[in-house]
Amino acid sequence: MNQIHFKDLEWIEYGDAWQKQEALMQQNLALKAAYYNDNNHAKPKDTGTQNYLLFCTHPHVITLGKSGHLEHLLLNDSRLKELHISFYKTNRGGDITYHGPGQIVGYPILDLELFFTDLGKYMRSLEEVIIRTLAHFGIAGERLPGATGVWLDAAVPGKARKICAMGVRCSRWVTLHGFALNVNTDLQYFNYIVPCGIGDKSVTSMQQELGRAIEEPVVKALLKKEFEAVFEATLVDNDLL
Repeated sequence: MNQIHFKDLEWIEYGDAWQKQEALMQQNLALKAAYYNDNNHAKPKDTGTQNYLLFCTHPHVITLGKSGHLEHLLLNDSRLKELHISFYKTNRGGDITYHGPGQIVGYPILDLELFFTDLGKYMRSLEEVIIRTLAHFGIAGERLPGATGVWLDAAVPGKARKICAMGVRCSRWVTLHGFALNVNTDLQYFNYIVPCGIGDKSVTSMQQELGRAIEEPVVKALLKKEFEAVFEATLVDNDLL
């Protein structure tokens, strides 16, 4: 069973978290490059790469994916500064999204050669982690055909709403970026973007659906449990990350 090093970074600026992810990814890529340059090795599992899962919460920030459209940002630079919202163009997939207080962000840095070399399966697995977590609260998370993330009432015209956004990058089967689950998120901030580039669907949160504030440590514990189950791995706390 694979081990995954876990750390909750808690409150961290988006750029700092991105830099930390990139450093871990580059360590794995260097190990893989050295491995593949040595013809004596034959099994990808001998590369020495490590798997990581980081949780965190960001101060107000809007991020644009590499396939995103800047016109989906509905604020100019001066308004962003006035509202104390940072903005980043990123190298993840997907369009535009918001991160902020009340949201649990998860960044898995996994070597998929240790799990399965199927990016579509990886995205469905991340969605499954969220769907299972939401089920503990009586919330029926679903997939929306043709879109990523986790939705509620996905098949009901005019009612589909996203509760968890996802966007990843993958290089030599090493993953970067991840998911953002709206727990107690202030949803008004999504009015400043066209979320994920989809203008005809709304965004929701666990708090919005249940009508009460949710204990985020409880959600984090369940996310960890379901991540272990879906990826058939063991999370090991690593305070050195």
